[in-house]
Amino acid sequence: MEIDRPTALLGGLSASQFMRRHWQKKPLLIRQAVPGMVPLIAREELFTLAGCDEVESRFIRHGKAGWSLRHGPLARKSLPSPKQAAWTLLVQGVDLHDQGVHELLQQFRFVPDARLDDLMISYASDGGGVGPHFDSYDVFLLQVHGQRRWSIGKQRDLRLEPGLPLKILAHFEPEQTYVLDPGDMLYLPPRYAHDGVAVGGDCMTYSIGLRAPAAAPLGADLLARIAEAQAEALQDAPSAAAVHYRDPAQPAVAGPAEMPAALQAFANEAVLAALRDPDAVARALGESMTEPKPTVWFEQGDVPAGEMHGVSLDRRTRMLYDARHLYINGESFRASGRDARLMRRLADRRSLAARDLATASEDARALLEDWCEAGWAHAE
Repeated sequence: MEIDRPTALLGGLSASQFMRRHWQKKPLLIRQAVPGMVPLIAREELFTLAGCDEVESRFIRHGKAGWSLRHGPLARKSLPSPKQAAWTLLVQGVDLHDQGVHELLQQFRFVPDARLDDLMISYASDGGGVGPHFDSYDVFLLQVHGQRRWSIGKQRDLRLEPGLPLKILAHFEPEQTYVLDPGDMLYLPPRYAHDGVAVGGDCMTYSIGLRAPAAAPLGADLLARIAEAQAEALQDAPSAAAVHYRDPAQPAVAGPAEMPAALQAFANEAVLAALRDPDAVARALGESMTEPKPTVWFEQGDVPAGEMHGVSLDRRTRMLYDARHLYINGESFRASGRDARLMRRLADRRSLAARDLATASEDARALLEDWCEAGWAHAE
């Protein structure tokens, strides 16, 4: 993407201008961000997806009895008629299951792939919505069919209604209201309160959500990955585990249950030693950020018997890189030189042409063939 060229998707701003002026700062309403927008997946196809085990879906209804929530899979016969009011179907990760939706999501790659999450489709009957709420991540709300009225505000009181199955703000104070038509889009920074209500029914909204890892669970995941890597390294080189705790100066103790300070210091040093590897955290982070979601699986692919004339990543594949590594679907590889440049091009473009592959080494081609066999990529 040419990040300095004005684009209708961002209301005439370039990607660089949008990131400077609006990203994580203030909302932006964009009329006709996608001119001529029509649903990329039909209503009945969406309802069918909601019934699949590998698809995350939710059904939300707001009626006289209050709010109700059901998690999928949701059988088609369990969904009410679109003519019934005030219900919503949310289907997560539709980009993983439909190529057209996947290609739409690629238009938002001016944001780092490590931050781009998925595309959720919200289908709502007249008056349907999920209540006033806020997200901890950025979101682009693209209207695709019908109309939705959005009320938004920079909410300070973030207390929630108690006892509900949804996280609904108790004291929502909207500051602005917009009605979005097909092709219109609203960008909201994190923690910006919003409430979207379908107007007239048969309303479809695409939510392009971003990933915002929380510090505590991310730290726990990284430490677990580093510990696993250390355990594997010790299996390969058992002598590295030969350093044991010693305490020749330990005196006799009157309080035997007290933890020895020297043992605590030894444990601290053991943890710091694992983190002393300059690549340890970076490698664990790359593996974490490319780990497929639990519902994602790949079908084993075929590798061409002859010359590979091109290769493209499967739409479910996550691939990132840094200065020293490649990361793909939870695995990491050291990379340098010409092959590293080739693989980075694959990660950025998500495909390589025959002229690109002509420069690949035997090792790089073998790796690509492995990925094709695993279904992570597809060869021509």
